[in-house]
Amino acid sequence: MLGGIEAGGTKFVCGIGTGPDDLKTASFPTSDPDVTLRQVIEYFQVNAGKDLEAVGIGSFGPVDLDTASDTYGFITTTPKQGWANFDLAGTVARALNVPVGFDTDVNAALLGEARWGAAQDLAHAIYLTIGTGVGGGAMVQGQVIHGLVHPEIGHLRLPHDWAKDPFPGTCPYHGDCLEGLACGPAMQKRWNAPAATLPHDHPAWALEANYLALALVNLTLTLSPQRILLGGGVMQQPQLFALVRAEFSKLMNGYVQHPDVLTGLDQFIQPPGLGSRAGVLGSLVLAELEQAATMLDHVIRERENRGNKA
Repeated sequence: MLGGIEAGGTKFVCGIGTGPDDLKTASFPTSDPDVTLRQVIEYFQVNAGKDLEAVGIGSFGPVDLDTASDTYGFITTTPKQGWANFDLAGTVARALNVPVGFDTDVNAALLGEARWGAAQDLAHAIYLTIGTGVGGGAMVQGQVIHGLVHPEIGHLRLPHDWAKDPFPGTCPYHGDCLEGLACGPAMQKRWNAPAATLPHDHPAWALEANYLALALVNLTLTLSPQRILLGGGVMQQPQLFALVRAEFSKLMNGYVQHPDVLTGLDQFIQPPGLGSRAGVLGSLVLAELEQAATMLDHVIRERENRGNKA
């Protein structure tokens, strides 16, 4: 039995199972770390107990993914009150006494999509979530990208036409980066209404599509993905995908001469196949990978011990 945690800034979604067919979930509001983790740990203790073999965590960030770092598994410089420099992976591992895999929430969602969803059988893909914030993960040669820290796609700097859109943005670091211009709270502040309440023909959606398409063109030209998946609350507007694809095609202007980009944009830019379960299912993949790594490490140590005794 594997456990998964989609650790979001609004809620923690916990799951138990091996995949989509047997997944059981529960969610808890994200309050302060002590309260939230007490609920999370109790959930696994009550519903899995000693049968739990490993847990994966896909977390909001920024996070430390460097396994050689003293703060590996920590949420680092998040502005979310109480969570900065918090040892999330270590707290869960110590409480449940199981191996814990750890990555960003968007990387976890992408792993879930690669295993069971809309990125199956692909080596190169990108997952973006556009909601309370904007985050993104990328997979190259079947592996999610980490690097120096991890990709911060939500903070891409975009061309900003101040005459067309005088809104300064909401990002506390950059103002008018992708997240500052296109996340849900930015839309609400710009238009004085929640995005979900805006009519389908409101000018907000054409502007939103422009910002998202600008980001997707940059990502396509940089990473050359086979597919881009767009999730999150803002993308729940049925008209938005068509607007994004049309704007993407206009901005690309025929430069990438591949059928998927020229005529197959319905497949190239699409919603996640797993919907809102992508993150927690991807966390099960993290748990499985960590379990396998732990077993391999155990085998290697056993062989070394036998060799030393001989």
